[in-house]
Amino acid sequence: MGLYLNPGNDAFRQAVSDEIYIDKTDMISIMNDRLNKPSVKFVCVSRPRRFGKSMAANMLTAYYCRGCDSGELFENYKIAKKASYLEHLNQHDVIYINVQQFLRRAESLQQLGECIEKAVLKEVRAAFRRSLLEEFSNLPDTLTAIYMSETRANKGFIFIIDEWDCIFRVAKDNTSVQKSYLDFLRDLFKDRLYVSLAYMTGILPIKKYGTHSAINIFDEHSMIDPKNLREYFGFTGEEVRIQCKKHGMDYGEVEIWYDGYQMGKCHIYNPKSVVDVLMWKKFKSYWTETETYEALKIYIDQNFDGLKESIVEMLGNGRCKIDPSTFQNDMTTLKTKDDVLTLLVHLGYLTFEERTSEVSIPNLEVTQEFMRAVKVGGWDGVIRALNCSERLLQKTWELDGEAVADGIATVHNESASILKYNNENSLTCTILMAYYSAKDYYMNPIMEFPSGKGYADVVYLPRRNVERPALVVELKWNKSAAGAIAQIKKKQYAAWIKEYTGDILLVGITYNKKKGHECIIERYIKNK
Repeated sequence: MGLYLNPGNDAFRQAVSDEIYIDKTDMISIMNDRLNKPSVKFVCVSRPRRFGKSMAANMLTAYYCRGCDSGELFENYKIAKKASYLEHLNQHDVIYINVQQFLRRAESLQQLGECIEKAVLKEVRAAFRRSLLEEFSNLPDTLTAIYMSETRANKGFIFIIDEWDCIFRVAKDNTSVQKSYLDFLRDLFKDRLYVSLAYMTGILPIKKYGTHSAINIFDEHSMIDPKNLREYFGFTGEEVRIQCKKHGMDYGEVEIWYDGYQMGKCHIYNPKSVVDVLMWKKFKSYWTETETYEALKIYIDQNFDGLKESIVEMLGNGRCKIDPSTFQNDMTTLKTKDDVLTLLVHLGYLTFEERTSEVSIPNLEVTQEFMRAVKVGGWDGVIRALNCSERLLQKTWELDGEAVADGIATVHNESASILKYNNENSLTCTILMAYYSAKDYYMNPIMEFPSGKGYADVVYLPRRNVERPALVVELKWNKSAAGAIAQIKKKQYAAWIKEYTGDILLVGITYNKKKGHECIIERYIKNK
């Protein structure tokens, strides 16, 4: 065994011996189905830091790696029940590369590919010891020669590449370095018969680079489009529920702090944060403590029209529709608001809803990071506005419409430098910010909620085991609050949710340039 060729199973052995380990080994069977199939054997999985990327890479290495016996490591896990389990267990030559480790060894970033090639080539030549290999000066030709001369089964190579994209994060603006690295990968993989499987993992999807798009032979699984690997991007809700019971933790509180990464019907938790809260029994921001809020601040302070309004809306637990297709899969080619928000999805600061193409802040842990970023970013008015929220929510429960109207006016005035206030959408953004504190009692607000004979503007449904009234909010621009309440009743907005909650409050809010903000709140009476 070597450092790069068939490195063994020690890394995965340490992972499974940890106090908290969640079985994700059935992902191996998906990779088994891709072996030696040209259309699917190239896999690139991108997800945020601390989301288990390296653990998955180590798991695949331990399973496939020739020269070690990993049977006792896997025999009690899900993969052992799959039909392909024994067929491929420790039956392949694996080339494992952690690109991050080579950044320090390369004489220059321009020579990163050469540095990797030299190190791997040395081990390959030593392992296969054939005189014909000396004729070839590069890794692709050497691997081709080995492949063509082998007669045994599984004669191809499985490549496991961790931190594949680190060069794009370290040399953000150096296109020459980036292209040189992409050329290395393209030459290693493009049209190479010796590749049985190539599994790359990192934070960013593959860079879009004109003629260098040749490495788009990879089937990409990302936070935007995880495809059939979504449940392996982190811990699922059910997995976390089981661990909470085992470790005596309140699942509901863990859900508020760390849930929220939506991948279709699957909700994913950050493994780092879940493991830490189960270990230390203290709710706090674990994932973000390893990176300063300054990293987030750089992106949300970009001067793109509508970006700050979207951030404010999401701070109020709202959602923003984006088009992720223009994103170039790097950290510098940002030309629109959508590019910035798409990058924040890949970095883990936002979650993406595939069905609606909307982004939102996933949970309380990440919300705190946004709050730190805006506090030092000159968004003082926004912070003051959010601080008014708890009192405004209390006045809503007390049916004090006049106090609520005054509170919304305060929020509007404090955020005037950030928000354009000229239509009903602007009012919606203000309301979401005004009800910022609702996150402690309610699920994320539902926008354009289909109910009765139309769509309610905003609906807040209480969290499980929280005894608070549901809120059905109708917003009007240059019209009366009484008219908003009348519309809720006429179109029966509250009727749809009456079976799912206790008390319901009808909240009509309007803004008139002459009269300012008005609010009327009524308790919903069923069957009337």
